[in-house]
Amino acid sequence: MSAAAQAMLSDFAEDARFMSSALALGRRGLGNVWPNPAVGAIIVRHGPSGPLVVGRGWTQSGGRPHAEPEALARAGALARGATLYVTLEPCSHHGKSPPCADAIVAAGISTVVSALEDPNPEVAGRGHARLEAAGVAVRTGTGAAEAAQAHAGHIRRMREQRPEVTLKLAISADGKAGLAGRRPAAITGERARDRVHLLRAMNDAIVVGIGTVLADDPLLTCRLPGMAARSPVRVVFDASLRLPLGGRLVASTKEAPLWVLTAASAPPGREDALRARGVEVMQVEISAPGRLDLGAALRLLAAGGITRLLVEGGPILAAAMIASDLVDEVALFQASASIGPEGIDALEGMPISVLARSQRFKSIGVECLGPDRLEKFVRA
Repeated sequence: MSAAAQAMLSDFAEDARFMSSALALGRRGLGNVWPNPAVGAIIVRHGPSGPLVVGRGWTQSGGRPHAEPEALARAGALARGATLYVTLEPCSHHGKSPPCADAIVAAGISTVVSALEDPNPEVAGRGHARLEAAGVAVRTGTGAAEAAQAHAGHIRRMREQRPEVTLKLAISADGKAGLAGRRPAAITGERARDRVHLLRAMNDAIVVGIGTVLADDPLLTCRLPGMAARSPVRVVFDASLRLPLGGRLVASTKEAPLWVLTAASAPPGREDALRARGVEVMQVEISAPGRLDLGAALRLLAAGGITRLLVEGGPILAAAMIASDLVDEVALFQASASIGPEGIDALEGMPISVLARSQRFKSIGVECLGPDRLEKFVRA
């Protein structure tokens, strides 16, 4: 192999290594920065001893500041002549903060390695072009596949005007999600439940149907130690506004936001009572009597800034989301114990085998969580 080829391979490996680190930084913001993407950035200088990281940044809570100015602030004067690795194209427009592309140029960064072009129509290549026009070298595509996964919520919201949807299912060994009469059951163990709470923290919002609320009286917050503030927006699909005013969801609106999506025909008095208790009530079209239009509901959530949505139940909503082709990922938690034939199915009117047999999904791996197992599926 020629010296030039060896140098090119070395540069490629170095770019991949630092982009991987930037992606890991960006993941810190998942579920906490909406409506913005969770971007990571690393600034690297080359010296006699090799590359040295001089600045790190990730999108901060609420979406501001962006990752790039965070990294630039930490690097200070050391940013001049350095290389910036960033998981998404730097913004080029004036929003709630000045363009990141301008800050990069002003700091004297010589090279930007960017994983993806931003699909936001206000950016869409203009950030890269702005950098190049100012004399900054731009390389794109490093870590693109990983970045597309990390920014799936932002990409889906920009291109399809809906959030990225993850369906979480917890089933017994015989594929049941609850006891007869739709009574709740503790199915999985502690490690699996901790993983579910981590999923909650990494999503902008969590949604359940009103049937689940009436059966379980859930709280739907993140209850991992020290992570209560990372609880997602709680969303209830409730066409007739049957949400109990004395339930745990309504009682905890000061702990985490609660949004209720309902039909225009819902009783206005109930809407007023919920609003008085701090609940955000939004109306959406219906697809059939008593059933919200799921596509319209997701578009409404996206318009409100939600980029990543976790669907937790129950069986009717889960099956309807799959039937409407609105599920992008599935987290299937399965316990080792059985419930028995009297239990309720995890998917109303559908066998759980639809996930493995469907051409829509492919399994990307199985993980053991104590006595339980987690299998992940993504769109094929």
